[in-house]
Amino acid sequence: MWCDSHCHVPYDNLGPEALEEARAAGVTRFVTVGTDAAQSEAALDLAATHEGVWATVGLHPHDASAGVQTVEPLVRGQEKLVAIGECGLDYHYDFSPRTAQRQAFAAQVELARRHGLALVVHTREAWDDTFDILRGAGAPSRTIFHCFTGGPKEARRALDTGAWLSFSGIVTFKNAGEIREAAVLCPVERLLVETDSPYLAPVPHRGKPNSPKFVPLVGAAVAALRGMAVEEVEETTWAAAEEVFALAPGLT
Repeated sequence: MWCDSHCHVPYDNLGPEALEEARAAGVTRFVTVGTDAAQSEAALDLAATHEGVWATVGLHPHDASAGVQTVEPLVRGQEKLVAIGECGLDYHYDFSPRTAQRQAFAAQVELARRHGLALVVHTREAWDDTFDILRGAGAPSRTIFHCFTGGPKEARRALDTGAWLSFSGIVTFKNAGEIREAAVLCPVERLLVETDSPYLAPVPHRGKPNSPKFVPLVGAAVAALRGMAVEEVEETTWAAAEEVFALAPGLT
């Protein structure tokens, strides 16, 4: 059984039926991720009405200008809420001013700590500031660098904070050599796999809409890189997701 540790369902044309397609492919756990108030609420609604689905509430750095107060009320009293995020810094697009991104990220780190939830981090071209904020605000003991896009240097820095690294279909891309090195370096007990659906479909589906049903392809790519059996990666990433999101053992 596989766990997709990070997907966006429902989103655009990716609806709840994608969960059934994924289950047919052996994916039975899903963490669907909030990026703003509307998407966070949709994630919570999906988790409340579907077995094997958990949700996060977060404000993506692209939307940081909206303010954390737009998502914070959604955190209270949610039985299947497992994390805050995705949140962090994105200096590639700068859709929100960097000052607003840093403020929103720090506020969500504190929110995760206050509620005893995991933290899902998005960072792009902002490694130093990301680590500075995590150090200054106090990274939760259960922190995930989602869709990890760094190399060995960044992986070591993230692991030194006690974080987990989650790898997406990017590990199958030809130009992702450093990310593949990070996937080999990462201790297996702190390694997760994800789709980030509907984005970043793995080869041979690259360029098409992604879906949680493709997470076994990501896992198989990681297994090949590490010289592990696919079944072992399936089991270890399941256990890692169980630990970092504090899911009940064996629960689907």
